[in-house]
Amino acid sequence: MRAILRRRYGGPEVLTLEDIDVPTPLDDQVLVRVHAASVNAYDWHLLRGKPYLARLTEGLRRPKTPAMGVDCAGVVEAVGSAVDGLRVGDRVFGGRTGAFGDYVAGRMFVPIPDGVPFEDAAAAPMAALTALQGLRRKGALQAGQHVFVSGAGGGVGTFAVQIACAMGARVTASTTGDRVERLRSLGAERVIDYRRDEVTDVVRDVDVLLDIGGHGRLSSLRGTLSPTGRIVLVGPGRGDWLGPIARVATAAIGSRFTGRKALPFLADTTTGDLEVIAEYLGSRQVSPVIDRVYPLDETADAIAHVESGRVTGKVVIAVA
Repeated sequence: MRAILRRRYGGPEVLTLEDIDVPTPLDDQVLVRVHAASVNAYDWHLLRGKPYLARLTEGLRRPKTPAMGVDCAGVVEAVGSAVDGLRVGDRVFGGRTGAFGDYVAGRMFVPIPDGVPFEDAAAAPMAALTALQGLRRKGALQAGQHVFVSGAGGGVGTFAVQIACAMGARVTASTTGDRVERLRSLGAERVIDYRRDEVTDVVRDVDVLLDIGGHGRLSSLRGTLSPTGRIVLVGPGRGDWLGPIARVATAAIGSRFTGRKALPFLADTTTGDLEVIAEYLGSRQVSPVIDRVYPLDETADAIAHVESGRVTGKVVIAVA
């Protein structure tokens, strides 16, 4: 089988397309023939080994695991003896390291609803799960509340706007450039161009604020909150060494002195939440915004495009 691998840390140029053995699924796993995968900011951070603190677990001098990619969708080719609910031939999507290849073996897969293309399903897992869990689990969002999605133009943000609307919230979003109209089309009542407008001048009484990627100053973001509002910190902050840690520490200190919570958050893949995402996709309440589709042998270009920060929504890899 073909697979995209990284044998050392670096930019997209270090990636190689190699032939490796097809994985053998364990008793509680399925083997999936990948039809499409998608790129996340997580992938280029992992590729470069940044923030450097992450190398304590990923490998100090070189990656412990050469496989790349997490999100994918495809067809079940084999089923472990302890697997219930999935059969050979089922169309599935989910998350598993090694998604940038012809086959993956893993546990976290659920059926794709009828009529949903592989590309749409592959775009969803990490970004949509992050949006869902950030809003529902960490933000405790309720219908009728006001959500502010800061840095909403990428994969997590475009999902967050749609999921918040589906949950019955009123949505304000910030982005820049030609993404403004796209976010309005996804259901945001108000969209702010953060390069031109100061959010505290136009946004008030926010119940749940998703801070995606650490774009805005925390002091400004706090100024948009209602007295009981809370900030959910999604995704890494800037910096080669500590990444999100510095922003989390600043948030914790500010929470203590201001009384307005800023909550760090990391999503985790669960089949239960994947099934919720599947329901949203199947009902068309949520549809991925796909910026570009690349073939597997151009995965390096796809990751470089995501790293550039000029992507609206998601970038997809066509595998099969």
